[in-house]
This record gives sequence, C-alpha cells and structure tokens, in this order.
Amino acid sequence: MSDAPKRTPLYDLHVELGGKMVDFAGWEMPVQYPMGIMGEHKQCREKAALFDVSHMGQVILKGDNVGEKLEAICPQAYSTLNEGKARYGFFTNENGGIMDDLIVSNAGNHFFVVVNASMRHQDIPHMARNLDGVEVTELFDRALVAVQGPKAEDVVGNLCPAARELKFMETMVGSINGVECRISRLGYTGEDGYEISIPEDKAVDVTRAFLADENCEPAGLGARDSLRLEAGLCLYGNDIDNDTSPIEASLIWAIQKRRREEGGFPGAERIQREIADGPSRRLVGIKPEGRAPARHGVEVQSDNGDTIGVVTSGGFGPTAGCPIAMGYVAADHAEPGTKINLMIRGKAQAAEIVSLPFVQQNYKR
Repeated sequence: MSDAPKRTPLYDLHVELGGKMVDFAGWEMPVQYPMGIMGEHKQCREKAALFDVSHMGQVILKGDNVGEKLEAICPQAYSTLNEGKARYGFFTNENGGIMDDLIVSNAGNHFFVVVNASMRHQDIPHMARNLDGVEVTELFDRALVAVQGPKAEDVVGNLCPAARELKFMETMVGSINGVECRISRLGYTGEDGYEISIPEDKAVDVTRAFLADENCEPAGLGARDSLRLEAGLCLYGNDIDNDTSPIEASLIWAIQKRRREEGGFPGAERIQREIADGPSRRLVGIKPEGRAPARHGVEVQSDNGDTIGVVTSGGFGPTAGCPIAMGYVAADHAEPGTKINLMIRGKAQAAEIVSLPFVQQNYKR
C-alpha cells in the first residue's frame, strides 16, 4: 500500500527503546517512551532530550543569488544572510497568509532549508517553480535529530567540541565520531540545543552516541508539543495557516525592517496594511482558571458572552504547572489581563489573556 506511513532511519531504534509509535503527517513516529510525556518534558527543561525530526523536509538550494530569489516568495531578508547563519521564515500566499514556516541557512556554496513534514509536498514544488535558475534538491538520504535542553551543549560538544562555539541560529559542518554532520544551534522547545543532519547510514550510530550521555534521554511528539506550547512557538496547521497573516500571529519580528517597507513578496499589501493599522485579531496566550485544559477548536467568549475567538493549541504545561493555551481573539480583547470564558464541553470556564511565552526561552545568544 502506497499510503502506509513512512519510517525514519531511526524507526527500529525507537521500537527498541520502547517508543509508542503513531502515524504523524504520514510517518510512524514515537509519541512517547516509557519515561512518559511528563518525564520527557522535564528531562528537556532540566538536562537534555533527543527528538527524531527526520520526517521534516531537508532541501538544498544551489545557484546564483539564491537569497535574493528567495525574497520573492518570503518576506525575510535572505540576500543579506551571512554564511554560517540560519534564519526563521515563511512562505506567504497572495492573500498574505502563511503557506508554511521554515528555517533557511546559508551553507556557503548552497542554502540549506528545513520545511515541515506535512507541507513538503507543497513547499518543494513551490520553490522549484519560483526560484528561477536555482537547483532545488530534496535530501532523502539524511536523518535529522534535535538535542534540546540546558545540557545539550555538553551532549553534542563532548562529541564535537566546535559545536560549543555556535550561538543561537548559527550552523556549521562538524565531525561526530568521524561522521560529517550539519550542526545548527536552534530548535523548537524554547531551550538551548541543536538540530543535527546526519547521513542516513550513520544515523543510528550517532544517535546512540548522544543517548550514551547520562544527561540525554529520548523524547517523543507528546513532549515536543508541550515544550513548544510553553515556549509560545506556533505549530503549522494549528496556530498558523494559509488564512493567518504573520502580523496576526505576532511574527512581525521575523520580517526584517527593509522587507516591511519594500514589500515585493506575495500578500505584501495585506501585511503592510496590518503593520500600519493593526490586524483585526491577534494570537494570545490563554490561562484557564480551572484544571480542565482547552484544546484546539474551543470557542473563546468575552465576559458578556460574545464569541471573540478560538483556541488553536492547548494542553497541560508541565513546567508552568497548569493548563495553558494559545489562540486568536479580537484585537480589542487581546490585552494581557483581559478576562474571558472558554466554552469547554458546553460550559463556560473562566480564563485570562496572558503574555507569551509561558516559560522563558533559554537560547544561547
């Protein structure tokens, strides 16, 4: 069957380590290990956790003026991205919505791009169509793992000392146990850490080397979600999508000043208008007062019963110690401290708008 979920190079290792496998974006991925989601979450906040993110799309862009050409489909400044630097960005559509978010790195003789697993079928043809004279190559022979947490620098640095010198959003090629890997200091947990692109045939060896460190344990999709939610990081398809503008999503920081003023990318008209006038709705943090978590799709009401928005991500925040959520509300209700109600199973539950993130981000600047 062609629609059977795909497996990453680490599939057998996940099973060996007791990973509970689920279908995620067409891939068999571990949702948790015997330590459990709470334990894995705590491990990442206090020591180091290793996540398999090999389902993400890894792409090489080769040609003249790649950065400049990317600027025609992304509102980021990539023509000025220095070698060895990485930048968060997104593709926008003609209506100013977000087609997908991505990480772009200047690797010297090429650009290295990582896109979301669920959107790779869209993103790679989109780049091939729009980047004239640029060779767009998806890598199918590499794994990608993320080592995240305050001890990540030791876990990775003990095997590749040069990795210690990287700062947040910097990238390099380094040797780990004799294997040439791309090591980037970034991640999706709010903690310091790395994403490491590894040749497929060496992926298990390198991953075992990280896990041999007493400070490093495997973690699954469950902890990945609770960690990114506490850090106030958007999940594509939940918190941002084709209808959401970067301004509504509080992602204006990712649009460089020059691009805000110049435009020249799809949907610039709406985005520049929202920068000037403010959007009609905004992404906010939401703290329910009770113990019941508010999940994706829960209606948000003002204290007088008007529908003012919707929850896009929610659950229990193990570090925060309480239920937490993110969602969109009408701009005139977005001020932290605003009292709201969440319609959970037909009942109004008191909640409050709060500032994001819920847990301070600890990147190495």
